[in-house]
Amino acid sequence: MVETNLTDKEQRKILFRLLTYSKPHKKAITVAFTLLLLTTLGDIAGPYLVKIFIDDYLTPGRIEFEPLMTLGLVYMGIQVMKVFLLYFQLVKFQEIALKIIQQLRIDVFSKVQALGMRYFDKTPAGSIVSRVTNDTEAIKDMFVTVLATFIQSGVFLFGIFVAMFFLDVKLALFCTLLVPVILAVIRMYRKFSSRFYLDMRERLSQLNAKLSESLQGMPIIQVFRQEKRLRQEFADINERHYQAGMKNIKLDGLLLRPAIDMIYIFALILVLSYFGITSMKLAVEIGVLYAFINYLDRFFEPVNQMMMRLSLYQQAIVAGSRVFKLLDEEEYAPAQNRETDLEIRAGKIEIRDLSFSYDGKKDVLKNISFTANPGETVALVGHTGSGKSSIINLLMRFYEFNRGDILIDGVSSRDYSKEELRKKMGLVLQDPFLFYGTVKDNIKLHDKEMPDETVAEAARFVQAHTFIEKLNGHYDHKVVERGAAFSSGQRQLIAFARTIATDPKILVLDEATANIDTETEEAIQTALEKMRKGRTTIAIAHRLSTIQDADQILVLHQGEIVERGTHQELLSLRGLYHKMYLLQNGLVERMEDAVNHG
Repeated sequence: MVETNLTDKEQRKILFRLLTYSKPHKKAITVAFTLLLLTTLGDIAGPYLVKIFIDDYLTPGRIEFEPLMTLGLVYMGIQVMKVFLLYFQLVKFQEIALKIIQQLRIDVFSKVQALGMRYFDKTPAGSIVSRVTNDTEAIKDMFVTVLATFIQSGVFLFGIFVAMFFLDVKLALFCTLLVPVILAVIRMYRKFSSRFYLDMRERLSQLNAKLSESLQGMPIIQVFRQEKRLRQEFADINERHYQAGMKNIKLDGLLLRPAIDMIYIFALILVLSYFGITSMKLAVEIGVLYAFINYLDRFFEPVNQMMMRLSLYQQAIVAGSRVFKLLDEEEYAPAQNRETDLEIRAGKIEIRDLSFSYDGKKDVLKNISFTANPGETVALVGHTGSGKSSIINLLMRFYEFNRGDILIDGVSSRDYSKEELRKKMGLVLQDPFLFYGTVKDNIKLHDKEMPDETVAEAARFVQAHTFIEKLNGHYDHKVVERGAAFSSGQRQLIAFARTIATDPKILVLDEATANIDTETEEAIQTALEKMRKGRTTIAIAHRLSTIQDADQILVLHQGEIVERGTHQELLSLRGLYHKMYLLQNGLVERMEDAVNHG
């Protein structure tokens, strides 16, 4: 179980921070609370009008038509007016709450987009989704029902106390002694419930994370028959969520309604005993007795409402703590100089003595230095974990580096604006990501200024136009989530078209041809050659056959450049590159031999 507990000070801080989101809605809140005040006054006036009817007309037997008609009309008018006011009050509070949560969700989503890759490396996607959806929904309940109930109940209780003092000062003073007892129950409930709700929210976050992981890895789960294990893991987390929920339900069952009902019964006995003893000496008006008992009942009604809403309040406070923890996250994406107007013109890349560590302890890159001139292709090769992708991550400014520097056209990459870097650098990944929408939308990425002809030209350039024209709707063909209906090669071709459409100065290829079949690969090799002309290209390659024409090949091993040169120069060295080349050719020869003898 999550042991963290929110102190009273932390809960108040979260509440005040949540309330700051209501500042832009001051006028609407004023209207809503005015309506709430009027409905509360209507509730308070009802018992007093009945008291007048009983003591002034019913008990003495004064059945006068006009006063009773007036009294009845006033009572009915108040009740009817209260219904209309209550409707508009509830609609207004809902509107305010939805607008507040709308803004909060935008803030959280914007924050997520501003975070650096380090944060996503350590945080499951499902956990982030849970904070943006489930936690903000819990906060909405607080603005919709809890605050309105608490304020209405507070106004109602104040009015009832005033009415009680008006009827009997001594008994009203005695009833005020019940307030500290109720506050003690509330304090005890908040102390324990915050711990249980933190545990529940964490378990819910884990459920979302497990569900997200399972959906993304469904092919692997089914191929390796991992369904039973995943079901068991999900069931274990679900059981812990259930146990945390049951603990809170038991707490609710003890300290919410039952505890307050016990205090109410004690207060009722006290009131009846007082009037019983008083009636032995003095006459007691029936209307006063009715009104006092009615007010006492109405006194505990808002208290019960507040206690029942206290559960939602605690959920909102705990959810708020999780949301604000995300909003306060300082693992930002690397900062760029926003005020600069520098432009990338040639695209020359110089990496000088670059060292980098993901965890701050073990270096994955050690004193990397090389230069890629405009129009040149520099290929990065090496075994898994040698540091190839880390160089790409730093070049694209996904991570911040502290030792060494990356220069573009002689200027540190930190000094360009983020917009300029993203506009002039094109990235194609090994596993391209396609968005839900159309083929055209995925190529232009909803750039309204990009004409459709540019989209078609980019597709033709990378040999994607032919297969797109065969689709239903052509460029308006619907793309399902992650482009699952396309083959790996087709997704990669669309990703190539997306990159070419922006006409970047620097081209970054992260094993871009790995998932493309041999026939498709041959078709786009010509396109890749055209793409590289006039552009600085950094290419990660596992298949050495795809980078034999590179101007410079860097061989990495354990974060260091151990060899560099052209394809022929590296083969003549008979080092690590030569071994990799022989290994790949040997595998190819054995595969061809197996096919021939199959």
